[in-house]
Amino acid sequence: MERIVIGIAGGTGSGKTTIAKKVFQAFKNSAVILCHDYYYKAHEEMPFEERTKLNYDHPDSLDTDMLVQHVKQLKEGVAIKHPTYDFVSHSRGEWQEMQSAKIIIVEGILIFTSKELCDLCDVKLFVDTDADVRFIRRLKRDVEKRGRSMDSVINQYLNTVKPMHEQFVEPSKAKADLIIPEGGHNVIAISMIVDGIRKKLSQGE
Repeated sequence: MERIVIGIAGGTGSGKTTIAKKVFQAFKNSAVILCHDYYYKAHEEMPFEERTKLNYDHPDSLDTDMLVQHVKQLKEGVAIKHPTYDFVSHSRGEWQEMQSAKIIIVEGILIFTSKELCDLCDVKLFVDTDADVRFIRRLKRDVEKRGRSMDSVINQYLNTVKPMHEQFVEPSKAKADLIIPEGGHNVIAISMIVDGIRKKLSQGE
């Protein structure tokens, strides 16, 4: 059985998770979603206060080598056990099993900064959303869901998120096969993507 790997990248708050979920919902039992966020490196040797000060927006903060190996296994039809990450405690949670599927969706801000990961993707999508919109979404998410203070979110955005976006995320857009403006609100783009995947799947049968 041919398996298709779809890479979905974009800046923080761009709507890439929404796109990933909508593609997943279109194929239901034939798809899985693997998030780069699961693969943040564990720093158990550091106290919590030190972990909060790390730069989580640099490619080196993630174990991309492990993600690459897991995508290769899924592409070969082999089940994996992937890590999870708790953004409140800045530590790894329980490892979870994932079965392979026809469609393997890999989603993350920095996935296109890895050549090896790019090479594994059959389809590469970049979700391009206005920076102000992305910041507001991130601020709302981090305060409401991750227990962060408004000041800490703003400081992190200015000190690491914005400069790392400009250094790594924005240039990686050039590697995309398709750039999607306005994220999950772009109904036409999502419909075209789903139709394209269906066509690619039928060609492989």
